[in-house]
This record gives sequence, C-alpha cells and structure tokens, in this order.
Amino acid sequence: MTHTLFVNGTLMRGLALHHNLEGAAFLGEFNTAPVYRLYSINDIHPGMFEVETGGVSVAGEVFEMSDEIWAHVEAGEPPGLYRGPVKLEDGNILDGILFPREIAESQHKDISEFGGWRNYAATLVDKI
Repeated sequence: MTHTLFVNGTLMRGLALHHNLEGAAFLGEFNTAPVYRLYSINDIHPGMFEVETGGVSVAGEVFEMSDEIWAHVEAGEPPGLYRGPVKLEDGNILDGILFPREIAESQHKDISEFGGWRNYAATLVDKI
C-alpha cells in the first residue's frame, strides 16, 4: 500500500528529519487551504492544526511512500505530532502531520504570520 503525505516542517527537503523520507517520491510543493494555524514547538519543529476562523495557508511538500517508509517516518516524529487530514488549497484532502491545538496554544509561539516553517526558520539564524 502507498501513502501520500503532506509535510510542513522538518521532514521537508533539506531539513533535519528529511532523511526519514528516504525512498519516498517527492510529488511537489503545495499549500494548505487557509484554515490552519502554525506554531513553533520550541523552535525545533512546527505544529499545525485546523481552525474555523482566522486560518492561514501553510506551505509544505507532498510525498508518496510505502508502508515501510511511513512506519519509519511515524517512528521518527517528535512527541505530540500525529497523522490527520489536511485540506490543500486545490481542494484535495491528504494525510498530514498535525499537532494538538490545546498544547500549541497554551505552551508555544504562534508563527502563522510566516506562512510556513521555512520562512520562520530563516529568522532563527543558525538555530535549525
């Protein structure tokens, strides 16, 4: 079986956990529908969740992978992140990596204004 996955953080090409996607097929860069908030989880990785109002479009990448690669990705994800449905701006819904809203809002920094992890990470200069 194959899995198609939207990623918006350190699994993206050139970032810290991208090696966990070794063997996966890169399908392109995509943006979510403007229904998400994005938080920095201790400036290590992003946490994204869906909202009814006040959402933004988040930049990311889509990969297709086998069960084995998905198991490797899942095992390497930081605590709290989970797979769930993500709405893309083109209307498609894919699995993506999400973070619990209640934890993000109560403990972490809202970085939604940056529109994506790469834009935010560029402001950290040598931290990521």
